[in-house]
Amino acid sequence: MLTNMHIKNIVLIDEIDIDFSEGLNILTGETGAGKSVIIGSLGICMGGKFGKELLRDPEKDGLVELTFSVEEPHVKRGLSALDVEAEDGELVISRVLSENGRTKNRINGMTVTTALLKEVAALLIDLHAQHEQQTLLKPYKHLQILDEFGKDKIDPLKEKTAQAYSAFLKAEEALASASMDEGARAKRLDYLEYQIREIEEAKLVPGEDEELEAYYKRAEHAREITESLSAVSGLIGYDTPNACGEQLSRAAERLKRVEALDEKLGGYLEQLTQVDAMLSDINRELSDYIGGLDFDERTLEQTEQRLNTINGLKLKYGQKIEEILKTYEDFCSEKEQLEAYDTYMETLSREYEEKKKALEDACEALHLAREKKSVSLVKIIREALLELNFMQVEFDMEFARTEGFTADGNDHAVFMISTNVGEPMRPLHEIASGGELSRVMLAVKSCLAGKEDTPTLVFDEIDVGISGKTAQAVAERLSVIAKAHQVLCITHLPQIAAKADSHYEIEKHAEEGKTVTNIRRLDAEASVRELARLLTGETLTETALSHARELIEQAKK
Repeated sequence: MLTNMHIKNIVLIDEIDIDFSEGLNILTGETGAGKSVIIGSLGICMGGKFGKELLRDPEKDGLVELTFSVEEPHVKRGLSALDVEAEDGELVISRVLSENGRTKNRINGMTVTTALLKEVAALLIDLHAQHEQQTLLKPYKHLQILDEFGKDKIDPLKEKTAQAYSAFLKAEEALASASMDEGARAKRLDYLEYQIREIEEAKLVPGEDEELEAYYKRAEHAREITESLSAVSGLIGYDTPNACGEQLSRAAERLKRVEALDEKLGGYLEQLTQVDAMLSDINRELSDYIGGLDFDERTLEQTEQRLNTINGLKLKYGQKIEEILKTYEDFCSEKEQLEAYDTYMETLSREYEEKKKALEDACEALHLAREKKSVSLVKIIREALLELNFMQVEFDMEFARTEGFTADGNDHAVFMISTNVGEPMRPLHEIASGGELSRVMLAVKSCLAGKEDTPTLVFDEIDVGISGKTAQAVAERLSVIAKAHQVLCITHLPQIAAKADSHYEIEKHAEEGKTVTNIRRLDAEASVRELARLLTGETLTETALSHARELIEQAKK
């Protein structure tokens, strides 16, 4: 749930820090006090637009920070899938807008992209302002609502449908790519035969290119190698008085003369003799190596031609001999398929029909499950609408089949509603009244309470165009939702505010010649006074205060 919100230098807000609680958190305040800034700040931290025009002081940074307590296993799994972890059960999302117009997004102090921030925020909080109600009631959303309601039964069928759709697409693609006319097939066969013959005639051996390249490199630089090794041999050999080998031999001879004078000298002579022997071995090996550098010109020419052949094939068929041979195998396999084209196409066609039938069966099973669940869903939504003061409401779900298939099946489903006697049912998204839309949305959300995964729900404009009995019904519904979720609700209605588990007042006042918005949590008596203000306006009479206390007592009962 959302435990804390910190806002700094945003519109009318200098700096506020507010803690929220479980259950129903009600936010009230006078018109223009800055309630929209609070909701807007939540939207910013969910990845919404964060422009310089929102900065209260354009020369300072703006900050919105939300702290969440994460306990729900499904939320933790969702975060882990995004490589995000709640540290000690806590997760902090923040966005900073600097004076130069750059935005920094952070999760637990780590800089992240806006896209990732949006995905993480969507797991934690669901914001329903008036424009979100419109989005919720777009036709494509209706099927999502049904699937969410019946997910225990529907999700496994959706997974099977998605798997069947993937297999169908592969079979369809294989059939389409293999389809060709007689002329194209003959042309392809000719080309394959040429490619196969070209590789076969090369008689490639894995690893031979590396051996040939090493041989050619030695041969190409034989003169340079010979000159350098001859110079080395002269320096460490025995052919000149100043050569290392000759000097070493002289040193051993001098040491041998005095060996008998001190027994320790025998050890030195032995080491010197060993070095002399090693140097002699090196000189002999160098001589043998130089002797082997006599390359035959014809052999060198043949090596060069062979390398040209191999490298030419590499340009066409792969960077290594092993890759060329794999390509050769693929060519042979394709040639066999084209030579037995009719049989091959029959196999692909049969597989395509099998995958199509499996997809149709999966879609049908999913459709039947959805239809069955829709009966229960529309029934409880209709009951919720009746409780929300839709006196003569009819509600249903109309199904149609799409022409093609998707990973989500081939269903198109739309909620249908009639709110007045004698009126025909029409698609839900054609309802024009904001008050009706907000109540229908609330009915839907209350029916999904306990089934939705998002821990925190935020409602704004939920009380548009309602009062009296309808307001009381809306308050009751919000209480139902708040039993399964943390709820934040901005309202102007005392009937709704009376249901608060925690009540917050958003207020505006002048400070050093500037208008400032603050938010504070109300104690019991302050909550009574705020309800009385909602009932009567600024003048707080004893009657209004008494009525406010009565509303709160009724809400507790």
